[in-house]
Amino acid sequence: MSSTLKLVLLVVLWVIAILSFAYAQLMVTPGHLIAAHQHLKGDCFACHTPFRGIDAKKCITCHLPADIGRLTSKGLPLAKPLTSATFHKDLSQASCVSCHSDHVGVRRYQSSRKFDHALLKTEVRANCQSCHKPPKDFIHQQIKGDCAQCHAQTKWTPATFDHDKLFMLDKHHSAACSTCHMANDYKQYTCYGCHEHSLEKIRSEHQEEGITQFSQCVECHRSGDDD
Repeated sequence: MSSTLKLVLLVVLWVIAILSFAYAQLMVTPGHLIAAHQHLKGDCFACHTPFRGIDAKKCITCHLPADIGRLTSKGLPLAKPLTSATFHKDLSQASCVSCHSDHVGVRRYQSSRKFDHALLKTEVRANCQSCHKPPKDFIHQQIKGDCAQCHAQTKWTPATFDHDKLFMLDKHHSAACSTCHMANDYKQYTCYGCHEHSLEKIRSEHQEEGITQFSQCVECHRSGDDD
């Protein structure tokens, strides 16, 4: 490569760099600003920091976490306050772009990103019901706390659980969850809540049949059907 060509290439790169800073809204814009941010049109560095992207510290100069959902950025009460007005105060770190974008472009964040529960404070993350309303179906009315036994934070709905795959609740086994699952622990169960067995009796009866593993009843007894 000749020295002249190198010089031309260097000049072009410098021109592109200068234009990117001077006219960033024309050179690298990902899309139009949302309506509420139209007054910032052309002022990229109102939100962006050179070589670092969007800086959450700049976001909260206008959007105070304690006011989000209650007040506008001008400090005026919202006509319809959001039900999750206190949500942003429970975040352990300010990472606005994890959920929001002020550009309405082809890669708009709201339609392509999912909320990361790791952003929440530990004590809030452990209490799902601080944000989620418990379902009111028959099963959930009996269950209190520890949603993680069935749900994952990466996919709250739908949670697919089929009790019949473990044990069919037929005949006399249509009982309250606490009958088999003690101390609100649904990873463990006992059949002794109803069945008047003793460990010695169970051992002797099963050993007569050549069965030595009898601590997990549902491995063999899949339902209440005696047949």
